[in-house]
Formats: sequence, structure tokens, C-alpha cells
Amino acid sequence: MQQRPPIYLVCTTAQETEVLQTVLHFIGESYLIVKIENLQDKVNELNPLCVISGSENNNFDEGLKHFPKTAFISLSGEVACVDSNHIGVLNFPIVYSELTQLLHICQAFLNPAHKLSKVNKFLISSLVGKGSRIQEIRYLIEQVADSNANVLILGESGTGKEVVARSIHEVSSRNKGPFVPVNCGAIPAELLESELFGHEKGAFTGAFATRKGRFELAAGGTLFLDEIGDMPMPMQVKLLRVLQERTFERVGGTKALQADVRIVAATHRHLESMIEEGHFREDLFYRLNVFPIEKPALRERQEDIPLLLQELLSRLEGEHKATLRFTQRALDSLMQHDWPGNVRELSNLLERLLILHSNKIIDVAELPIKYRYLDDQGEAVEHIQYNPEEEAMMERDALSGMFGDAPVLSDESEIQEESVGFLGHLPAEGMNLKDKMVEFEIEMIRQAIDSQDGVVSHAAELLSMRRTTLVEKMKKYGLNKDG
Repeated sequence: MQQRPPIYLVCTTAQETEVLQTVLHFIGESYLIVKIENLQDKVNELNPLCVISGSENNNFDEGLKHFPKTAFISLSGEVACVDSNHIGVLNFPIVYSELTQLLHICQAFLNPAHKLSKVNKFLISSLVGKGSRIQEIRYLIEQVADSNANVLILGESGTGKEVVARSIHEVSSRNKGPFVPVNCGAIPAELLESELFGHEKGAFTGAFATRKGRFELAAGGTLFLDEIGDMPMPMQVKLLRVLQERTFERVGGTKALQADVRIVAATHRHLESMIEEGHFREDLFYRLNVFPIEKPALRERQEDIPLLLQELLSRLEGEHKATLRFTQRALDSLMQHDWPGNVRELSNLLERLLILHSNKIIDVAELPIKYRYLDDQGEAVEHIQYNPEEEAMMERDALSGMFGDAPVLSDESEIQEESVGFLGHLPAEGMNLKDKMVEFEIEMIRQAIDSQDGVVSHAAELLSMRRTTLVEKMKKYGLNKDG
């Protein structure tokens, strides 16, 4: 059996080194203690199973970028998430199962890219994840890609069914041809036939010229029928005939045209139930369901969330000209969410965080309230499901907690007097408005807490904000209920 490459220990303290040596020797892993200045030469000589970076490494992020093909494990700190070669954090005291899991991921990361087929390379880059469910989908795509069998992709909304469809096309022998998507639920029923099959000039009012349909546009390639479960019954009959005979006519035409396309369909609906209810044709279902692929919901593959965040972030960074990093606590909290909106919900969350917290490290406190399953110490907290109205109110508090409703004043002179008392005069040399507002907020919080004898919930009511928002602000400013 071929021995695994060694593990390099870099910038570890004497205590960390002693513990790691004992543990790695016990589990049979070879290792080398490497000085940071010699790491380049050692990696060039032999790429390790991983580099375990100790708490004395002050240039961890630079190391990740400098050695992109080397797996890294960190030992400490708020090391954030989304560099692909940062496998994870190994906490002390070391837990055997955590260490072996991290080393197993390092082994998978180390597999040389040249050992992968071109097909596998593409699927790994397009279908992001390391879990068994996503690996199963890659395997199924490889098996069906070079056949002309119809494929039916099943899965909840937002799981990425079109990504699977495009992957099938890209690794098939039809990849030189076009990939033509059509959303069967987004096109009015009276226009769907013309959209799919095209029409001749004068076929109906407004048909001023001959127009090719999606079947013709997809000739030699793949036609993706998204949301096939929303296709009206009369149109299902016509589609079934095309699938059976592989020919069709344009609307208003008589010439039979060849349907030289590969059909990939997708739906979030339960078609068997629709068949029983009389809303979907059984014979069409069996024509489409030659090779079914089920795309799992995100809650069924939560171990892929860090990699998905990394991939989504790489796509959004350029658009927003900003980046983010996540603490391990924030990642752990996100991995406990059910994700009813699946990958689409994850993408929307990431885009929102890029807008609100650009170029910052995201901890649990920066996540919207419904994604907070841990406290700032990484301990589990009771998770409360908020309705949209409550959640929107909490978000307004979090964004502008210090700005309560304006006081109702009796006349203009009272308004002027209150304004002067609240804001003061602008010095001739100017001022730092942000610092001034922070000072004001701290003072108001102190007064509220003092006036309510340290009862935080009562102080929050006095300040017209949620208790959780006030607690976060107290932590931020280092305040306590005793003043």
C-alpha cells in the first residue's frame, strides 16, 4: 500500500508541536516540522498531505494564496472560510474523529488533477460539493451524457436543476451544438406551441414573418424544458407526439421537420401525484422519465455549504467589488439552517451580506436573525421562527437601532429647542459625526439601563428596540447591565 505524503507542521508552539507529534505518531501519519522560510522548498520537493499551521503563523492568508495546490489546516483564531485550500480548523484538545475527517478531506484535495478525466474536471467545477449526494449526481451525469436518452431532473425550487441540465449538455457529444432553455411555466399557454415549434408567416394575427421555434434553434444540441409540470395538458399531447415520432411542424405549416435534439426536462412538482389527479399525462411522464436524476435539497447536503459559499462568492465579488470572510461559528450556524429556498436562498443571503458588510468578517451577529443558531461563543441557542413582519422590524432595529421615532413636539420653537439640545452646535473646525453618534448612543443606552435598574428588556422598550438588538449593542460597546 502506497504511503501517504507527510504532514508539515509550520509555526506551531512547543506545546502544539508536542501534542501533534504524539497524536500523529499514534494514528500512523508521518510528519515534518518545517520552518516557514523553508516551506517553499519543501513543497517543491514534495507536496504534503497538508500543512498544519500553528498559532504563531501571522501570515496564514498569504500562505493560502501562495500555495493554492496545498491543503491547509489551522489551529487557532477567527480563521475565516472561503479559501478552497483551507480545509478547516483543528481545535484543541484534539478530537480523533475531527482530525481524521480533516485529513480525509485533505487526501481528497491532494488527488492530482491530471488523474481526473476532462468530464470529471468539468463536473467538479460546475457541481460544487464534496458530499456523497453531489458525487452521485456527477456519476449519473457521466453515465448518461453520451446517450440520447431523455433525462428528467427532479428537485425543489432553487436547488440548481438547470446547472445539472447544462452539465449534461457540456459533457455530452452534443456540446458543440446549442443549449436552449425554455421555461414552460413562464410562457402563456396560447403562445407555448409557437415558442416550441415556431410558426409560418400569416399563421395567426401578428405572425408577420416565419419564425423558428426552440426545437429548431436547439438542432444538434440540447433542449431544456424547465418546469415541465406546468405545461398545459393540450400542449403535453403535442410534445408527446414529437417525442414519439421525432418530427414536428411549425404552427400554420405542413412540412415535417426533424427534431434533432436531446430532451432534458425538469420540475419541482411531484408528477406521479399530478398523474393521479389528471393534471399530467402518464404516457408523457414515461417518455421523459427514461433517466431520472434527483437534485437534493440544500438541507440534505449541508456539508457542501462552505464550498458553495466559496463558489458563489467568487461569482459575486466582481459584481460588488467586495469580498467577505466567515468565521467558523458563522459557518456552523448556517449549516444548521433548513434552507427552504435552497442554493438560491444561499446566494441571496450572500449578496445581501456583500452589500451590508462588504470586505468584513462575518460572525453570527452579522447574520440575519433567522440564520442565528449559535451565540457569539459558539454555543447553541434556542432558535425562534419569526414571521416576515417581525423579521423586517428586527432588521430595521439592527440597522438603525439608535434612531427611534421622532418625538411629537407642540410647536416650532419646541422643535428648535429640542434640536439644539440633541445635536448641539457644529464647531468651526468640524467634527467626526460617526464618533459623535456613537458617543450619543452609548450614553443613551447607559441612561436607559440605569433608569430601569439594569433590566435589559425594560431598557430596550424605553429605546424602542428589540432586546436582542440592545444586547448586541451592549456587547459591541463593552457595556453591562450594572453600568
